[in-house]
Amino acid sequence: MQHWHPRKVYLFLFLGGFFIANALLAEFIGVKIFSLEQSLGFESLKMNILGFEDLGFNLTAGVLLWPVVFIMTDIINEYFGMRGVRIFSFFTAGLIIYAFAMVYLAIQLTPADFWPGSQSEKGVTDLQLAYRAIFGQGLWIIVGSLTAFLIGQLVDVFVFHKVKVITGERYIWARATGSTLVSQFIDSFVVLFIAFYIGADWSLKLVLGIGIVNYMYKFTAAVVLTPLIYAAHTAIDRYLGKELSEKMRAEAHADKALATV
Repeated sequence: MQHWHPRKVYLFLFLGGFFIANALLAEFIGVKIFSLEQSLGFESLKMNILGFEDLGFNLTAGVLLWPVVFIMTDIINEYFGMRGVRIFSFFTAGLIIYAFAMVYLAIQLTPADFWPGSQSEKGVTDLQLAYRAIFGQGLWIIVGSLTAFLIGQLVDVFVFHKVKVITGERYIWARATGSTLVSQFIDSFVVLFIAFYIGADWSLKLVLGIGIVNYMYKFTAAVVLTPLIYAAHTAIDRYLGKELSEKMRAEAHADKALATV
């Protein structure tokens, strides 16, 4: 049996590691809600959507990284096929569950007597409460986020390959950005529906209104980041060399990307 080419191994590990790191970080920094307009120095747009007024781009900090995760999905898809994406998607979901379990156990630990008030001079009067509030995400939010992540990944890889069957090696933007736009649309609404419609009794109209605002951002981010996909393809093709790159992409297209090279 032949072994993988070393450059294929290194690429697989780099892409997978970066994918997992971004997904995990997005889960944990996502507890912060920020104003996109005010962060950019503008007044809130105060949009009227589905009858709800004053809706602005108030987003979770996780949106900084989720577009990167879906771009990484498309790159892994391009060189390692659907099986490569599935491996990392389910592995990442398992690691996220593990991470939340460890955080839950850490929250339950009894703090040292001096620790809760150790930052009081900085305005944090109880570090234990702050720690619990920041890291202790609700169960429905965790379930919603994980479900949306897995569904989004599976939809992304499906659309990517359907478009590639039609276009072949042409139009990278069509399969990469197109699959991201579809998967991000589903992701935007699934997480809100589970976490807040089911888990917090929000009205369906409110969930749809906020989902539309979130997708407007994700749509723009996906389009703006399209040149990065081309830059990544160029860098990877140079690293692999023409022969290996073409062979890997052909195997990925035939869903034999984990074959030996």
